[in-house]
Formats: sequence, structure tokens, C-alpha cells
Amino acid sequence: MDRLTAVLDPDVEQLQCLFESQVYNLSNHTVYYPIRHHSPACSYHLLRLIGEYKPDIILIEGPESGNPLISVLSDEATIPPVSLYYTYESELEREACYYPMLRYSPEYVALKEAKRLDIPAKFIDLDYQHFSTRASKSGQTEQKEISIQDETLLAGSDFINRLCQKTNCRSFDELWEKVFEIGGLEKSTRAFVQDVFTYCTLSRMCYSTERLQSSGDLAREAHMRQRIQQAVQEHDRVLVITGGFHTYGLLVSEKHESELEQPEMNKRHTDQRLDGQGKPGTSQQSAVNPDTVHQQMYPMVYTFAEADRLNGYASGMPYVNYYDQIWNQLLRKKSTPYNLTALDLLSRLMRQLRDGHEHVSTSDAIEAYSMIQGLAGLRGKREGGVYELMDAALSSFVKGELTLATDKPLQELQQLLTGDVIGSVAPNSFSIPIVEDFKARCTEYKLQIRTTGQHKKVLDLYAKPEHRQISQLIQCITYLVPEFAKRQSGPDWIAEHDMNLVRETWVYMYSSRIEARLIENSLYGGTLARAATRKMEEQMQEVPDHHSGELARLMLQALLMGLQDTAMKLYEQVRSALRTDGNFLSLCNSLHVLNRIHQHRRLLGLSDEQQLPELVSEAYRNAVDKLLQLSRANPDEHEAIIQGLKLLAMLAESSEGDFQDETFRIHLNELLSDHQLPAQLEGVCVAISSGLGDRPRDEIVDRARGYIHGTPDQTRQTALFLQGVFTVARDAFLYEDQLLSELNYLIEQLSYEDFISMVPELRLAFTYFTPMETGLIAERVASLHQVEPEEMLRPAVDEQMLIQSKAWDEALRKEFAAWKLI
Repeated sequence: MDRLTAVLDPDVEQLQCLFESQVYNLSNHTVYYPIRHHSPACSYHLLRLIGEYKPDIILIEGPESGNPLISVLSDEATIPPVSLYYTYESELEREACYYPMLRYSPEYVALKEAKRLDIPAKFIDLDYQHFSTRASKSGQTEQKEISIQDETLLAGSDFINRLCQKTNCRSFDELWEKVFEIGGLEKSTRAFVQDVFTYCTLSRMCYSTERLQSSGDLAREAHMRQRIQQAVQEHDRVLVITGGFHTYGLLVSEKHESELEQPEMNKRHTDQRLDGQGKPGTSQQSAVNPDTVHQQMYPMVYTFAEADRLNGYASGMPYVNYYDQIWNQLLRKKSTPYNLTALDLLSRLMRQLRDGHEHVSTSDAIEAYSMIQGLAGLRGKREGGVYELMDAALSSFVKGELTLATDKPLQELQQLLTGDVIGSVAPNSFSIPIVEDFKARCTEYKLQIRTTGQHKKVLDLYAKPEHRQISQLIQCITYLVPEFAKRQSGPDWIAEHDMNLVRETWVYMYSSRIEARLIENSLYGGTLARAATRKMEEQMQEVPDHHSGELARLMLQALLMGLQDTAMKLYEQVRSALRTDGNFLSLCNSLHVLNRIHQHRRLLGLSDEQQLPELVSEAYRNAVDKLLQLSRANPDEHEAIIQGLKLLAMLAESSEGDFQDETFRIHLNELLSDHQLPAQLEGVCVAISSGLGDRPRDEIVDRARGYIHGTPDQTRQTALFLQGVFTVARDAFLYEDQLLSELNYLIEQLSYEDFISMVPELRLAFTYFTPMETGLIAERVASLHQVEPEEMLRPAVDEQMLIQSKAWDEALRKEFAAWKLI
């Protein structure tokens, strides 16, 4: 800093005068303290300033609607990281914003000090909706997540970019750490504040008035000035804490600001009291345009991972856990906080790498620590910071070239620098019932939500009733918040995958985003069960009345979530849908789901249910009544129709009396009499009818012979007919010679081109056989052609080898002829 400002230009001289007269004049009624969000050095000097200035009130850059929540944030039971979660919705858009606070955030430190000194603290900034321009740009109602403390303009200015080049810093974060986080600890509070003010103001001067207006900064600063003026009228000493980018704007009005048309909402704000507007947790209405806006704000937990700027968060310092440890050392008044933190992290990194069977030694750690000191000296730093730590780890722990196979030390270090801490919010009247229910249920079933990172839960569904309850809880949460957990393995009842497995493995992770999604779902109900029930009821209303299959799946999903009462309410709706549903596939889907629910009713908590068998019977009868539609079915639906026919046949063969009627058999016979019935469906129907004993097995061969010896078009349909037969009656081909002989005749009579065109469908037909059955078929084919079965297994000779062999043969013949040997 001293090297860069040795020669002061007029702008810097003016800023120095402004700083001495208005920013940091402790004899004034107002003192301005510019900060960078989540900076330990800013918090360190803030404590000094508060002790020296002894303000009567502290004004903080933060959303005014969060003022009623200050008591919660400053409560002893609140442990950062925490955040204010703000949402608003209009006809144009719906957005969610976060206002996070860490232990070393200057805003949080100010709130804690204000409570300790028993003086008021207020947020004075506009709520995000009043300066958001996204609605006019996107015109979408999609939910977005935004940081209210965005520092994009500060970090991306031309001044900062040139400064990074001059100081050989790789990024703004490295520059900031060098000048302020490390260098700032040696300076007086006055000198530190002057440097922050100068740097941030010179960054601001890189932008035009129009740019600052479009970003909403001018509107925010105008509003904060009004709040500051009100406070000065009521208090003698006012301390104003804002982002350094805004301090200059609070002191000097822009030339064109009087010409700017203020939004009507800003005019309304000028008449509001200092303590903010509205109550958090309740719906509010405002107007950015004539549109109605509903807004809410709640205190919620936050995590180190989400607060890390490198994870997409728009402001503040990266490497949250690292600077949290720096803050610990500063509170303990250690003279070398960065060296102590580096030593601690290197030792922890060594332990983790050794636990992971990485080849690292104590000498590597010693070399890394020594390199941190050396790099700090070369770079003009009093102590080595996080960038020296990462450079030293790269040089000392990564052996050879940095690749995916050798970057494990850097990955582990990154996790240590970010941390996995999750905060907690003190009990308060603004608590969201659904969030409290979520935490209570997770605690009851020992789900880990006190730390970030992935956790695994293995559940034995059939052996342990408690594990079934945990599965129901996880599925209920994931229905509301899909990001919470993912099924890694186990039976998936909805998608019908891995139904043979008896254990279920879930991978889940808790974060503030999960809590935010829960808050959004609080509109549905105050508990997980009520919210899921209400959300499912809305989902059911969107399902057309005749889509019985979708309603049946919703019933199954409700049972999997443990919502038996909700499933019971679906009975009448499903019954009504079954009676209006005219689609065979939809009815078969309903029957399939309802039959599975009936078979597993005890596992799903329906052991004494009497209405379910009636629904299954009604779905069966309605599906059977639609059988005659199949002759006009779309070819794309044939596979699904085959599965439906197999389900009906399975139930018709069962011993249950509800399925012992002749309707299914009668309709099958009618279908088989329809000449328009597609070949694949004809094969299924004749195989089913033969299996039920209504038709002789020879009819399968007769119908196949009709295709084989029929017209060319019928011959091409032979493979499709066989596909239908083999899905139900593979034994018709395995143990009887007639069908095999007919298929052999077909292959012998086909031309080469016709055979090639039929091969894909024939191959598909034989995929229904198991490997053992395929071997048995090969033996019968070998016997038919009077060859050994082993010959059938020999691979075909490569075509290129045949061509080359033929060429060799011709060359040898010519050579022999030349020597008159032949």
C-alpha cells in the first residue's frame, strides 16, 4: 500500500481529505466504517473502533425487514454460520436471497457488541426486491438464489485488476489478504480504515453513474442515507457499517442522482420508521411496479461450504474454515495468527493423508512449513497466508507432476480450508414448524444433520420395522426436497428397479439449501407429513380424471412415505378414474400397482384394509373389457401391451375367485379371430390361450406355419409372431420339434437379402431365452443338421482371412503351373 501511494494523485488527495473530515472523525456525530464482507481483519479493527468511539447506535448494511430478527441473531444460543433467508414473489419473478453471517463477519460482530453494550443495532438497507432488475430482464418466475452481499463490482474493477498485475497477485482475494488481512494487523485502526476506504472508492470510480444505477447501488445508498439522517437526529454518536464500495456513495451524492427517477417503493420507504417494516415470517405486500409482491424473511442455519466464495457464493472471503481459525487466534491475542493456523492445518493434513494411506512424511510437513515462511518473505508479507500454504502443500506433498492421480493432498487441503461446520439458530418465535419437525424427526432416527458432507444409511426393510419408518421419513423428505437424499441401492417401488433386494442404501446431505427448500414447503403444512399430504393433494388435482395409472402410483408413493391416511383418501378418486379410464395400458398400469400394493399390504401398513381387493378386481375387469381395442394398437405400444396381457393371464390363472370369470378367455378368442391383430400380439394371445387350456399347443405351430408359408409380407412378420410366443411360452420351442423344423425351413428358403433384413427381429425373439436354454436349442439344431454341437460353437472364419487365403491359393496354383507341377 505504501509503495503504491507514495505519489498521491488528486483523486487520492481528495479522498484523504474526505476520509479525515467525514469518514473517520471520532468527534463527528457519524463515523463510517467500510468493510469487506466476512473479513477477520475488518472485524478485528471494528472491535477497536467500537471501544474507542463508544457509539450510541450501530447502523449496518442489511435488509430492513431483518430488523425484528436481530435479537435472534445476537442470541447466545445462535451459533454461526447462520443466515437470513429472504424470499419474494411477484407476477414477474420469484427469487430467494441469502444474508449469511459467520463468527468473524463484521456485521455479526457488530450485532454481538451492540448487545453486549446494550445499544441498539439496525439494518438500514433496502430489501432485495426493491433494486432487483432481473424481472425486467428475464420475465421468468423461476426461483433463483442470490447473495445480497454481492461484491462483483468491487472485485472486478479495472483498478483492482491493474493493482493485481502490479503486485503480482493472482486474484483479488490474494491481493486483499496480502494488504488487509495480513498487512492490516500491523496498522492502526485509522490507517486500516483509510486503506479500505481508498481501495474500495477507487474501484467504485471505475464505473459510470448509469452502471451504478442499473445495479441498484444508487437506490440503496439513497435509502441508507435517509436512515442515517434519521438516526443522527435521535442519537449523538452513530456508527455506520457498510461495504466499502458504498461508503463514498453515502457521503457524496452523484451529480445526476437528483435527476434519477426513484421507484415508488423507495418513496414509501422514506416515510417508514427506522425499525424496519413488517414482520418476518408473515406475508407482506409491496409494489415495485403495480404488481403485488409477497415477501418473507426467516433466520436459518448456514454452512461453511455454502459461505465459501469459491463454491459460487457471490461475496466475502473464500476458505471459510481457514479464516475462522485466524479469527480464533486474533481473539486469543496471538501475535502470529497465520503461522499458528498454518502449523495446525499442516498437522491435520498429515494425519488425514496418512489415514488415507498416502505416502507422506514428517519431513514433508517440515519442508512445507519452512516454505511458507520463505514465500512470505519473498512476497513481502509479515506471515504466510492461505496462498502460501497452498503453494507449499503443492510443492511438498505432490510428488511429480500434478495429475488426477496425485492431487489427493490438494483435495484434502481444500476440504480443511473450507470446513464442514453447520450453524444453529436459537429457539425463537420466527421458527418454521416444518423445519423444527424435520430436525426433531431426524434426531429421533439418528440422521446426521449437525455436520455437512455426505452420510450413508443402510436400512434392512423387511427385518426391522424401525428401518421401514426411517425409509418412510427419508422418502417423505425427498418428496418435498429432492436434493436431501438419493437412493444408492435397494428396491425402487416407483421405477420398479431392483425389487429383489431386501436392503436399501441412502446417501443424504444436510445444508442450508435443504432448510430453505423446507421453508418454501411450509406453505403446504407445519409438519413433514402434512406438507407432503397437501402437496400430493395438489398434485392429484393436476392429474386428469381418467388417468387411473398415475393416481395409483401416487397412492403407492403415499404409502411408501408412511402417509396411509392420504392413501386412503385416494380410494374413491382411483375408483372414479378406473370407471372413466378407457385406455387399456393405463388400466393395466393401475392394476399392476394396485395388485403390488395388495400383495405387500402388510409391509405398506395396510394389513386390515378391505377396499383394496375391490379396487384390484375392478381394475382387472375394466382392463379385460378393453381387450378388443388391441387390434388397432400403435406398434410403439406393443411391448407395454404384452406386459399387460401377461399380468391379466397371471391373475386369470390364480386361485382367487375375483378373477375366475370367462370374460378374459372369451375376449382372447375374439382377438384371435380378428385378422387385423398384429403378429406380435397374436403370438402372445395364442400362447396365453394355449397355456390356459383353451387351445391346443399345435395351434401355435399352425399359426407360425401360416406366416412362414404365406405371402412375402406375412413371411416378414414371422419373427414378430415368434417374439410374442416366446414372451409367454418358450417351452413351445424348447421341447417340440415342429416349430423348430418350420423355422429351419424358413431360413433355408429365404434369400440372402431377406435373411439379413429379418436377422435383427429373429435375434430379438431369441433374447427371451436364458443362456442354458440357448445351449439346448443349439444342441437340437445340431441334431437336426446331423453335426456335433461343438461345431455350432466354433466362431465363423473372418472374411478378410478367406479373401487372403483365396489369393494365396491362386498364387500357389500359378506358381505350380509355371513349374508344370499341375
